Amino acid sequence: MFGVTILGNNSALPAYDRHPTAQLVTLNEQLFLIDCGEGTQMQISRYRIRHSKIGHIFISHLHGDHYFGLIGLITSMGLLGREHPLNLYGPAALIEIIELQLKVANTTLPFPLLFHPLENEGLILDHPKYSVSCFETKHRIPCWGFLISEKRNPRKIIREKVIEYGVPAAFYDFLKKGDDYISKSGDIVSNELVTIANLPDSSYAYCADTRYTESIAEKVMNANLLYHETTYLKDLEERAITRFHSTTIQAANFALKANAQKLLIGHFSSKYEKLDEFLQETKSVFHHTELAIEGVSYRID
Repeated sequence: MFGVTILGNNSALPAYDRHPTAQLVTLNEQLFLIDCGEGTQMQISRYRIRHSKIGHIFISHLHGDHYFGLIGLITSMGLLGREHPLNLYGPAALIEIIELQLKVANTTLPFPLLFHPLENEGLILDHPKYSVSCFETKHRIPCWGFLISEKRNPRKIIREKVIEYGVPAAFYDFLKKGDDYISKSGDIVSNELVTIANLPDSSYAYCADTRYTESIAEKVMNANLLYHETTYLKDLEERAITRFHSTTIQAANFALKANAQKLLIGHFSSKYEKLDEFLQETKSVFHHTELAIEGVSYRID
């Protein structure tokens, strides 16, 4: 299972029961939290997410609507007895803020908090089954986007065939990599007899707060699902430029540039109560668009 659940889809101010930015990415047994606006831990509780399974938190930038919920979530994890490490990625100054908050509260976390400062574009997490890279966006302060990619073996096992040819389960991982099986008697079972080609690797691109910038598209090219902010409707393009944000039409054009399969839009300004027009405007340029709705999970495949 590879998907993203929206915990918060609004911009700076909570409004109309919409919360500041937070997203939970599920990749098989791994949970990644991207941004942690005010109220995130309440949303985690509301949607019955086991925050003990969150191993990595990625903070895009230090505007409050993207991290003001972080200290509450971290301290709650400690109060609930977490002992295993938590990896935190974000701008270098973030750790100073966290340490000060813990210090003035005389709080010692019962688990290791491993901080990874974001300083350069590129790979920040590499695992046999997934990878995460970061890239710079164009915002008023340093801001980072994230690309989470699933690593798939090149081959998938055909269960009835491996049983038919007597291939032991201990050899399955080698089959997935394309190896032939040689039995103890020397008989060769060709890989093509017991496997089929797997689907290509899939990816989720999170473009955090940003002014419309076509060059960023190169960093997220061919993403299966692309999230791009749409703080404003198209008639407020000048305001979007001034405030280093994007409009519906700009997000749609960015998705076209990036050759994304699907587009997810969010970070809606609190000046809008209804969101229907956001979807209509964006789909007029990029049809495969969905609104980032809180509590909804979107598959990435």
